[in-house]
Amino acid sequence: MRTQFTRELVALTNDLTLMCTLARDAAERVTDALVDADLTATYEVFALDEQLQKMYSACEARTVVLLALQAPVARDLRHVVTAIQIAGELSRITTSISRAADQVYKSHPEPVAPQPIMELLVAMGRLTAHYTAIAGQAVATGHQPVEQQDSSAISMQQLHQQLHSALAAPSWTHPTDQSIDIALVGNNLERCVDHTGRIDQLIRFLDTGIPPTAQSSDAE
Repeated sequence: MRTQFTRELVALTNDLTLMCTLARDAAERVTDALVDADLTATYEVFALDEQLQKMYSACEARTVVLLALQAPVARDLRHVVTAIQIAGELSRITTSISRAADQVYKSHPEPVAPQPIMELLVAMGRLTAHYTAIAGQAVATGHQPVEQQDSSAISMQQLHQQLHSALAAPSWTHPTDQSIDIALVGNNLERCVDHTGRIDQLIRFLDTGIPPTAQSSDAE
């Protein structure tokens, strides 16, 4: 029984690691889509999101079975509960990326934004891919990455503030609906990094047993 449970945990971790890879790939492809107003890359984002959502449903079902049939205790229970929470965060990441890609689709054949606004969006997309990759490393190893998520959140926050400042500047004379579409892309990309920060907290919980709420208190 114990050997079977261990195999199930390993399989669950492998699935989560693959989901992280899918999320990272989606972030990279949405960045490509933004740069080139590329419909092919946009469709690939949609396909990656669909694949990850199916994996999320499968992970959810697997964790329910583990909880119901194996009755895990202590660290094993923490592992199973954390796994489904991480899967949920990954699901939200690709949902947000897919929404950003949808703006590329709507704007095609024109780019979502002119330069230098596009440079900000591309930088946000690259940060999303970078920190999703870091989250994948943490999920695969079960330990926090060396690079802390706080610095990534600040960097994304700065880019997001620059984006809003540029859209609110007197020199910005583009239509309101375009401003809204651009802001939505930025908001969705920023949310992705928020979710990777949550994954980092969950990995710390798995590693140390310190709940995310207590981690937040420590950080303050």
